[in-house]
This record gives sequence, C-alpha cells and structure tokens, in this order.
Amino acid sequence: FENIKGQEISKRGLLLAGAGGHNINFSGPPGTGKTMLSKAFREIIPSPNENELLEITAIYSSAGILSSENFARRPFRAPHHSASYSAICGGGGNLNIGEITLAHRGVLFLDEFPEFNRRVIESLRTPLEDGKISLARKNGSVTYPADFILITTMNPCPCGYYQTNIKVCECSNQSILKYKQKISGPILDRIDMFISVDQIATSDLISDSKTNIGGKSLSIIYREKIEKAREIQIKRQGFLNSKIPSSKINEYIKLDEKAKKLLEQASQKLNLSARVIHKILKLSRTIADLENSKEIKQEHLLEALQYRKQE
Repeated sequence: FENIKGQEISKRGLLLAGAGGHNINFSGPPGTGKTMLSKAFREIIPSPNENELLEITAIYSSAGILSSENFARRPFRAPHHSASYSAICGGGGNLNIGEITLAHRGVLFLDEFPEFNRRVIESLRTPLEDGKISLARKNGSVTYPADFILITTMNPCPCGYYQTNIKVCECSNQSILKYKQKISGPILDRIDMFISVDQIATSDLISDSKTNIGGKSLSIIYREKIEKAREIQIKRQGFLNSKIPSSKINEYIKLDEKAKKLLEQASQKLNLSARVIHKILKLSRTIADLENSKEIKQEHLLEALQYRKQE
C-alpha cells in the first residue's frame, strides 16, 4: 500500500471504506493507478473474526474451491467484465454460487464497471441493500449471503481521455452519454464515495520515498486505524456504520448544530435523495469514529459531502 505514489485522497477513501464498510468508485483516465489502489485494499482490511471465518469457509467449501490460499483471509473477488450473469450472480441448473456470494465478508472488485452487462450491474441493487441475493429456477429457489464492500473503477469516457490533458478524446457526445448511462441512478445512490484518480507528477512517480511512521509501514498504520474504528462501531451498535438501518439513523448518528445546518443547506442545494443523505450521514459517522469523536462535527460532514458524485 505504501508503494503507491501520491493519490492521498484515494488512499484516504480506502481508509474510510475499510473502517466503515463503505462502497467506493474510482474514476479517471487509464494508467493513473485505479486498479493498483483497489488491489492494495487487501493489505489494510482486517482479518475476519471467528464467525465471519466460519461463513467464508462454508461458502468456499460449498463451491468446492476452499484451499490454503484463500483460507482465513477475507475474499477479494475480481471477475472480468465479460463474465456471464450466472458466473457473477450465481444460478444455472444447479443454482451455483456466483462471485457476489464468493465475495461475502470481503470485497467485490469490478474493474471497468460500465463494461459489465447491464443486467449484472442492476442485480447489485439487492445485495448492496440487504447483503444477500435470491435466485429462482424451475427446480427451486435459494437465497445466498452477499455482504461485501464494493469497489468499482471507470474511465470518464469509452476511450478514457475525456476532459484530461493526457490525450485528445476521440469519443462522440452520444457515446460518452451512453457510457455513463450504463450506471443507473439507483446503483449510484448505493455507492458512498466517488473519487477522481488523476495523473500524478513525474517527480512523485520516480521518488524513492516510502511512508514509514515510527517504524510502521502505511499498511499497518491504516489497518490499525481501521481495527480501532471498527471496535468503536461494534461496541456502539453491533455492526459497521454502513449497515446502520434507516430506522436507527437518529439513534446512532448525532450531529452538532453546525453540522445540522450544513446538512440542511447541502440537501436543498444539491437536491439529495433520502438514500444519499443517509449514505452521507453514515460516512460522516465513520470519519468521526476515526477521530474518536462521539458527535459528528461540521468538518466530518464536509468531508463526506466532498465524496459525492458531482456532475
């Protein structure tokens, strides 16, 4: 994780994603490190607890792919965008387990997100909301667990260079619009953070410097912060902030007066839906937990608002 040059905002986003179980989207031109950042997430996410380990082991045993390589580790599933609906979501004649379930208690990484089949993209709605997926066929039906952190990447356009200073974009306005419309509003509403990954300066790229504080690598520092934040959440509510139900928002998420006024102004100005407001509040709660703050302050809410998608 510490070998990634620059991209401090992206690293901060991954820290928040790990701490509160939030979904994240990286957008930017090719070659800026979106995929590398996403894969490095494995280095900072804590190991599964005993109950989670039992669930993961049961799933992988049922799928017939349990091995020493994936035992006692959180899953990190990265299916290719050409994979079929049944391969990703599960199903077929025997109602097989798909990538969505294999990512349970871990990470589902969808690189080049808009290139996936539209049916696959839309099928993420229920798992992202309920943590499970139901499959039905003529010979029966089954519900599989599917509680994961979603990490997605995408380019600004099909060629990848729209509004960048790297190359001239060769895409038509129609193709750019069609590319963006593959990700529907309901799916975007279920993603907590949208982070732009820009090209870094050559001087930063060739630098030999590595982040090492007090003899600890950045990966270890981030993992310890995530573990501490998760302990706070489990003690307070029994689950991660991303899983706080709408009915419990007011119970677990307390804003100070300045933060309340800011949220009212932002919701009116940006015309935020109720689901998006709840996403912002949950993310703000995670930011506050990383600072061991019982109340959500204005600066916590401001940071959470900055991660929302801006057209």
